[in-house]
Amino acid sequence: MPSVLVIDDDRSILALAQKTLSAIADVETAATAAEGLDKLRGGDFDTVLLDIQLPDQNGLAVYCEIREFDRRIPVVFMTIEAASSTAIEAMQLGAFDYIGKPLSVEPLRDLIEKAIEQRQISSVPVAISADDQSADTAGELFIGRAPAMLDVFKAIGKVSKQDVPILIRGESGTGKELVARALYQYSHRGDETFLAVNCAALPDSLLESELFGHEKGSFTGAESRRIGKFEQCNGGTLFLDEIGDMAATVQAKVLRVLQEQRFERVGGNKELTTDCRIIAATNRPLEQMVEDGEYREDLLYRLNGVTIELPPLRERLSDVPALIQFFMSQAKKEFNKPDLEGLSPEAVELFKAYDWPGNVRQLRAVIRRCVLDTVMPVITPDGLPVEVTKGRSSAVPVVRENSAGAGLPELVKRLLEENSTDVYAQANEYMEKYVITEVLKSTDGNQSQAAEILGITRGKLRDRISTYSISLTSNVQVG
Repeated sequence: MPSVLVIDDDRSILALAQKTLSAIADVETAATAAEGLDKLRGGDFDTVLLDIQLPDQNGLAVYCEIREFDRRIPVVFMTIEAASSTAIEAMQLGAFDYIGKPLSVEPLRDLIEKAIEQRQISSVPVAISADDQSADTAGELFIGRAPAMLDVFKAIGKVSKQDVPILIRGESGTGKELVARALYQYSHRGDETFLAVNCAALPDSLLESELFGHEKGSFTGAESRRIGKFEQCNGGTLFLDEIGDMAATVQAKVLRVLQEQRFERVGGNKELTTDCRIIAATNRPLEQMVEDGEYREDLLYRLNGVTIELPPLRERLSDVPALIQFFMSQAKKEFNKPDLEGLSPEAVELFKAYDWPGNVRQLRAVIRRCVLDTVMPVITPDGLPVEVTKGRSSAVPVVRENSAGAGLPELVKRLLEENSTDVYAQANEYMEKYVITEVLKSTDGNQSQAAEILGITRGKLRDRISTYSISLTSNVQVG
């Protein structure tokens, strides 16, 4: 049977804890810090319930001694002022949790049961260690031995020193900019400038100015001459991310740079030259866009001198453990978690079973969140996001026509019944999906007009259309 040590100088608290917890654990009590520490060193306890204010020593100091003796023991603090700065400090030190006085039976029992479970799971040797000596030098792109990734490494080696345009293709979050930086670092331009521009993040007029620069007075707000990225990258490498989100006018000017290495600033007449290598990336179906008249065919051919295809993470799940170790080691140092040992076997299995719709970027974000949140040496399934533990993506329910008024309350009610811990995010996504769908309906699927009405860029709108599987037919629908 699990064992719990309760340290408090209040006899009524000791009696309540003894009565409440005896059904789930063997309970030992101590009235002073010295007595409690003596019992701890002479026994084998799964959890400690510790009062912050003790007659002979401050509870925080006692906690530090407990950590030195056994850092795996979950410590739950008891405090009269549950929202006090002392309670906050306890959590910052790594306490498992805290509970306010006077104690309530059910919350106390639930909390101690959870702490005991954490102790038992944390005693299992970690499946993936949080210590990775290569984390300081390696890049996440170069972690993995899946055949698809080996093909990427080979392609980088073959074309990095060739002055040809390169198109990197892959889903969002697969690491396209990392490939671009690797191509730059291994090229003969590695000592020259490298600049990256996200074509989806800027409105068309600003993107043109960002790339080519502008002359003073060329448009409202142009109070001085601006040097564009093509000029800044003379002799270096320019990475154009989300190349599929360029307006037709910008596409034409980029095509000219690719063909002739010549361009003009916005509002200028002087022809400028540049020796700039272009690496582009996209997650969009450019061939289909050409057929639909949304993208220039000649620009696609120019960009597509060499294509590198990045696989989604779900197609190289064998690389997940190595990526976990890399990200966990980074986060351990960044968040100053010296006691973190790693992930439990159960947690690793859940990571390997998940399909990672956000790819490597999502995996990194989840690992960082787990490391930041944990107060235990071993990260267990309880510390994972709900979408990972349930083996599903974080997609929200389908929006049906005219459902916002009735659908949102129903959604919130269902999430509460399921004890979801992601209600706010899912409700926000639900409403965003509904609003975007309705605006697209009002514009008959015209994305430029819809983006203007919504007040977002076309790139962001297209990303949301893809995320929510919105079908741009004459009757806009959500799949």
